[in-house]
Amino acid sequence: MGNALRWLIGIPVAAIVTVGLFILMTVLISAEFEPEEKVDTATFEINPKVEDIKVIERETQIDQVKKVVTPPPPPQIERAQADKPTERIASLEGAVPEFETPKIDRGDFKIAVSDRDAQPLVRIPPIMPTRAEKSGHCKVRFDVSPEGQPFNVNATYCTSSVFERASIKSVEKWKYNPKVVDGRNVARSGVESQITFRLTDERGNIIPE
Repeated sequence: MGNALRWLIGIPVAAIVTVGLFILMTVLISAEFEPEEKVDTATFEINPKVEDIKVIERETQIDQVKKVVTPPPPPQIERAQADKPTERIASLEGAVPEFETPKIDRGDFKIAVSDRDAQPLVRIPPIMPTRAEKSGHCKVRFDVSPEGQPFNVNATYCTSSVFERASIKSVEKWKYNPKVVDGRNVARSGVESQITFRLTDERGNIIPE
């Protein structure tokens, strides 16, 4: 009894698994084989024939065109023609009347041109300096040439030094009628003028000096 028990315990597990698989395969092979039903195969054509599409034609009946009668042309109006003149156009011929040249004594009259001071013609406004923080003005003094051009421009007083250069540049672009003395253009010295700068804020209000 003890030997038999030892023999059973010594049988490896792999042998038991092998015997089980063998029995299972035997049962499956002995079962009857039943073939599956045949599935109908689908058929299709690669290049099927396309049937012609019948075009529906619309029957249109054209009414008979009526004959158009052209109206007669408008009647011609006779225009009256003027008769050509038969008489010649009279021409007047005459001589230039004679007259005596008046005698003028040059010593009896004298052309006098009134004297005048230099007069402004063109005044270019100044450019507001970018560094200006408020409004201001400058007083300038300059001379005017016989051609009416300002020169020797100097700023005698400015509310702020930022306006000085802009004032001088502006006056140098001005144009004057020159001073006239005894019918001749002469230079004019000591002309004075004031240049005003108006600076406004974002609302358009003038910032005072």
